[in-house]
Amino acid sequence: MDELAKKTINQIEKVFDVPAGFRRAHARGKSYLAHFTATGFADHFTKAAHFQGGETKAYVRFSHFSPDPKWTDAMSPVKGMAVQFLLPSGEVTNIVGVTSPIFFAKTPEIFSEMLGVVKSFKKGKPSLKELGGLLADYPESGAMINNIRKMQAPSSFATGQYHAIHAFYFINEKGQRQPIKYLWEPEEEVETLSPLDVVSLSTGSFEKEIEERVAKGPVKFRLDVLLGQPEDPTDDPTKEWPQDREKITLGTLTITEATEEAEDIVFDPTLVTDGIECSEDRILNFRHHAYQISHQRRISER
Repeated sequence: MDELAKKTINQIEKVFDVPAGFRRAHARGKSYLAHFTATGFADHFTKAAHFQGGETKAYVRFSHFSPDPKWTDAMSPVKGMAVQFLLPSGEVTNIVGVTSPIFFAKTPEIFSEMLGVVKSFKKGKPSLKELGGLLADYPESGAMINNIRKMQAPSSFATGQYHAIHAFYFINEKGQRQPIKYLWEPEEEVETLSPLDVVSLSTGSFEKEIEERVAKGPVKFRLDVLLGQPEDPTDDPTKEWPQDREKITLGTLTITEATEEAEDIVFDPTLVTDGIECSEDRILNFRHHAYQISHQRRISER
């Protein structure tokens, strides 16, 4: 897995010409301090400390998906929100979300093979010819490709709906496992930009808007989880779960003030705590190795 992760990071660096010192994905972003207030509604599903009740400090980083920080805001329709919880024990745990409910590859091998097609995204639109060939080889990726083609960026980092994409397991005190998927819902209504509005955006518009918004008052998100059923796939990030799955609210994230860019923080989605386990999703577990390699290279380039 380490070798495949190295190969994939090398491909990302080559395709996107990643500048030294930047993250290999979501290169441009803005960091904030926050706190999470748990409802305690999940205490019979998980023994995770930050979901039992009370308040937990957190770091939040909003970002654009591109590895190239020079891409305009419009060329990165997928936005990210990564949250790191600072647990009372001194541990940390993460939830990494994006404004797409699914990923475009089922396995690390397919993801690596597909990176060549990403070259055609450099002008903001995929090549229809390349996409046609891609879908013939990997039909399960069609949902994500179509999603990207019609996706509209949120009007603000604060009005996006952020999906953690992968399934996880909650573990309770009895050792029972419950498959779940995380979803961050904005306190403000979900709002998107029209194609006309997107064209007029200048680089850094999203960062400026969220900075001004937080300066006026806290920005809040509700953390929900979808409770999976036995038939719901836990190993395939290219598939959504049915919309009618039971949903419970874990708590509210309150973003209070800007902070220095979280350069030393690795928002590894596999960094979980007691009461939470990673699923069998190979892309999820692959991300651990990829994030570590990216972080090591980024720090060495300073």
